[in-house]
Amino acid sequence: MLTRMDRFETKKSLGQNFLNSKVVPEWLCDAGEVVAGDLILEIGPGTGALTEALLSRGARVLALEADLRAIEILKDKFKDELKSGQLSLEHTDVRELDLAKFGLQDHSFKVVANIPYYLTGFLFRVLLSHDIQPSTLVFLVQKEVGKRASSNIQKGEKESLLSLSLQAFGDVKYVKTVGRGHFSPSPKVDSAIVLVHNINRDKFKEHSADFFFEILHLGFGSKRKQLLGNLAKKYPRPRLLEIFNVADIEPNARAEDVPIWKWLTLTRTLENELEA
Repeated sequence: MLTRMDRFETKKSLGQNFLNSKVVPEWLCDAGEVVAGDLILEIGPGTGALTEALLSRGARVLALEADLRAIEILKDKFKDELKSGQLSLEHTDVRELDLAKFGLQDHSFKVVANIPYYLTGFLFRVLLSHDIQPSTLVFLVQKEVGKRASSNIQKGEKESLLSLSLQAFGDVKYVKTVGRGHFSPSPKVDSAIVLVHNINRDKFKEHSADFFFEILHLGFGSKRKQLLGNLAKKYPRPRLLEIFNVADIEPNARAEDVPIWKWLTLTRTLENELEA
């Protein structure tokens, strides 16, 4: 006999690829070190495979779901947990995310989620740069994005705009590859679990995060050009050369060759000069 869940038709417009595996939710929980008493923000619970694993570990879960059909399934599946308050379920579009609305406090919660691929960049940016930050973030993303997110010069790899953006707020780790067969419907690519932990704003105690990201995007503006050439579109080249010297950046370096600490020195020095 087919259940309501068996008959559930996924929507491409919502990027729905639901987990059909018991082991992947456990991997996600392990990556986030989920323990009893943790408050977990889950984005896009779908039919509840990850939700079930989070609840079984004794975590409290705030689940945000855009699809009313999925919400009906979740209400039926987790009626006891909803009644006890261990699970809170909200119908919302995460593109209009308001963490304060849900009573979340800074660094008081973790994010663990199998997110729609098309919202990956948006959710990384919004959750890490928000005034209310999670302490830990675990996402299941496309494998290619996961590799780009965790690339690091210290590992002998090129940096990316995404990897530097994440490193600005925490420590990034590529945890595990997840094959496409763990999803229904099966996506065309494999996925990866990415962890961002030790999330903080410490790197921006002395200068603006907004300015850092403005310069970071300018520096990556034309991939074939050297970093100096990209920044010289807006700032005087002679002064940039002096600042490059302060930041220990080679004049012929490309944006992808510069580690996070040099980017921070570069942007801090440039911002201080503009304010002088």
